[in-house]
Amino acid sequence: MKKKFVAIIFMSILAVLALVGCNSEAADTGNANTSDETSSNQENASNEDTSKNDEPLTVVWYPNESGNELKAARDALGSLISEATGREVEHKLTTDYAIAIETIANGNAQVAFMGAQGYIEANEKSSDVQPLVVPSGASGTLDDAVYYSWLAVPKDKAEEYKTNGEFDINKIAGKRFSFVSASSTSGFKVPSEAIVSHFGEQEEYKDLTAEDLAESNDLFPEVLFGDSHQGSAVNMLMERSDVSAFCDTCVSNYVELVEGEANTPGAVYKVKDDAAAPFNNLTGKEFTLISVTPVLNAPFVVNQSVLSPEEITALEEAFTSDETANNEEIFVPEGSETPGLFEKSEGGNERFVTAEDAWFDPIRELSK
Repeated sequence: MKKKFVAIIFMSILAVLALVGCNSEAADTGNANTSDETSSNQENASNEDTSKNDEPLTVVWYPNESGNELKAARDALGSLISEATGREVEHKLTTDYAIAIETIANGNAQVAFMGAQGYIEANEKSSDVQPLVVPSGASGTLDDAVYYSWLAVPKDKAEEYKTNGEFDINKIAGKRFSFVSASSTSGFKVPSEAIVSHFGEQEEYKDLTAEDLAESNDLFPEVLFGDSHQGSAVNMLMERSDVSAFCDTCVSNYVELVEGEANTPGAVYKVKDDAAAPFNNLTGKEFTLISVTPVLNAPFVVNQSVLSPEEITALEEAFTSDETANNEEIFVPEGSETPGLFEKSEGGNERFVTAEDAWFDPIRELSK
């Protein structure tokens, strides 16, 4: 794989992470496409302060985190939020990124878990949308708070994407390509900008833009969107697409590493035998990574216009507490069979840490 493919994005992300690391120690839209879950956590909430807002608090989730297999993980976070604010929590599940973004931006939800690109779009719609926390890396800080954007192909086709034994990004030209959503950080924004950066140096594609990749174009004769990371992966496994973009964390509950080093080109993953939908009919299918790019971790965000400063402070304290960091319903131990949203690596110090708006500038810069 050509080094230029990831250089711009990788270096910009590392530069900001280094800056943050130096200072870390000092420191109802859409009815058809959404559904609601109510956490029965009110009995745990403090009723001592009768002046508190007793209206339900809504958390909106992307399609990637809206599956039934993650209900227990959502409920654990709902309990955390309910106990911190003294309010019942309702979970708004979605099948569309745009609905989640609009719901938090217009104040129909108080809290959202979303990718960096989605946060940036929501923040542009309303400056009241601000980051609350992000899951750290194994260091317990922002220094390594990244996940990975993958380009993957069926294992039996992997050799087609090599030149002289090395993966060559030029080989994706002319292929059917699947992204996640135009509002996905690791499923569109990062890979599309990297692809344009690479192919833009070639005369044939010098006028290609990231926006062009959202539909059939000179590079990709057919472009699909999976609407979730799981959906984009399924497009590739079902051979609707030749190459798919999706992220590691969003499919980690469904696949397992069977060959190579995790998050590196050449790594082979297999769909688990007990994988839940939409992978339940694809068990045993294998795919190979041909490109891997680091991406800033996804934040929990709040809409400050529909939460009091006291509630926001209480949420921040609850999320960043040692108790939460050690809660195995929230940070699932590595190797656990229990599906989760966040994983605690062996010997790792993963936890929630605060992050300022400027931390997301490397992703914001990709849109300029």
